[in-house]
Amino acid sequence: MSEPVRSIVIAGGGTAGWMAAAALSRATRPEQMRITLIESDEIGIVGVGEATIPLIQAFNQILGIDEFDFVRKTQGTFKLGIEFVDWLKPGSSYIHPFGRYGEDFGMTPFHQQWLRAMKAGYDAPLSDFTLAIKAAQACKFDKPRPGSPAAFSTYNYAYQFDASLYARYLRGYAEQRGVERVEGKIGDVVLRDDGFIDSLRMEDGRSIGGDLFIDCTGFRGLLIGQALGVDYEDWSEWLPCDRAIAVPTERTGESLPLTRSTARTAGWQWRIPLQHRTGNGYVYSSKYISDDDAREELLANLDAPPIAEPRPLRFTTGRRAEQWRKNCVSLGLSSGFLEPLESTSIHLIQAGITKLLTLFPDRDFDPLVIGEYNRKVREEMESVRDFLVLHYHATERTGWPFWDHCRTMAIPDSLAFKMEMFRKTGRVPEASYDLFHPPSWVAVMLGQGIVPQGFDPMVESVPEPEAEQVLARMRAMIAQTAQAMPTQQQFIDRYCRAEPIELRAPAAAVSGS
Repeated sequence: MSEPVRSIVIAGGGTAGWMAAAALSRATRPEQMRITLIESDEIGIVGVGEATIPLIQAFNQILGIDEFDFVRKTQGTFKLGIEFVDWLKPGSSYIHPFGRYGEDFGMTPFHQQWLRAMKAGYDAPLSDFTLAIKAAQACKFDKPRPGSPAAFSTYNYAYQFDASLYARYLRGYAEQRGVERVEGKIGDVVLRDDGFIDSLRMEDGRSIGGDLFIDCTGFRGLLIGQALGVDYEDWSEWLPCDRAIAVPTERTGESLPLTRSTARTAGWQWRIPLQHRTGNGYVYSSKYISDDDAREELLANLDAPPIAEPRPLRFTTGRRAEQWRKNCVSLGLSSGFLEPLESTSIHLIQAGITKLLTLFPDRDFDPLVIGEYNRKVREEMESVRDFLVLHYHATERTGWPFWDHCRTMAIPDSLAFKMEMFRKTGRVPEASYDLFHPPSWVAVMLGQGIVPQGFDPMVESVPEPEAEQVLARMRAMIAQTAQAMPTQQQFIDRYCRAEPIELRAPAAAVSGS
């Protein structure tokens, strides 16, 4: 029988490194597993997200983190969805909510009953049937608790926070559980004769060995790419943005519990309200706009004074051909990068960690286990890629070279099938590895102007007058529930208001929505 893994070396800190350290220290015992994290204060980190999706709740719960303490320590706010402004065409707006629409009844998903009613002249928008949207539009937020209205079961929420503070928070958590942090720069990766990693040699001559190595070195991919030679698959044919510029601003007014994404000349601008500041940035294609013009466009569209100089970042969307090779697993930017349009950066780190814990190896590093991990990661990343491409491709924006390219470009077959199925029947095919479930696809496809020609014939199981009565009751209940909720600021002030901190320029960040 093979020997168990007894030592893990994490190369790189930041969000990815400290998420891995926190989760692994929670899942193992210090006397059985030595966990070492190497990072250098001299190397700036690239924050991989200030906005998240609801699954981060599960990650924090597994760690046993107190939610309000976490929000307070990271200057966090709550997030009920993502607002997309001007994406379909100038003047348009829709929200991708965290939650489902209405309550399914009859033999079909709720939106199918709404489609039939709409085609018969019913004029209530689908957005009236989700508490996440109605609450967000009114700056409201609350958590379900005993006695909450039934409508609370239909929505979910995520967080917006300072990524550098989140990494710091997780560092404290991990170090309390025995993770050793080593300060310094990695000079070389030492391989064994069989191609496995033996140790990491520091620039000062120290050598740090281990059984399992986790590459969190960012875009460099120092272990997975440079040492082990895993190729990078370029997905810029579908996701052409390759630059970002980020700038924090003062916080102004009462913030919506939403991340906002606004279409611009050659990409999109994010806006993420935190307790102490607002994160802003412009993700764009350098083929269609210069860096200087992108900077000017971003600064011209801020709603508050900047508190630091804009900071640039270059990237290539895509992924490693393998996220795990031999005894090295890559997480975060070293494993690939999908632009942060739908706040998936932190989730993909979380998903990689979860899959690693599910398929944790012994020191034989069975190729079957490694292959299964890579398959699962590949399928999830391709599904997220398709969801992001949908936003760019399904648009009526014309006259801008960037958007004309996106609207007419070839798209993955998997996405084309999904779009055509929805366009004809209102159905959303779902695979077991899809991160985004049908309500999310419905929100974006309708928001991007894809209106189904028909609907599921099984809606006829409910007579039309009866269905419209159900719709009316649901709509009224959701509106009343949203109206009775406290504002997000009232909720934060009561449970998790952060202490004021000095505002200063954050590390370069790909924050996104």
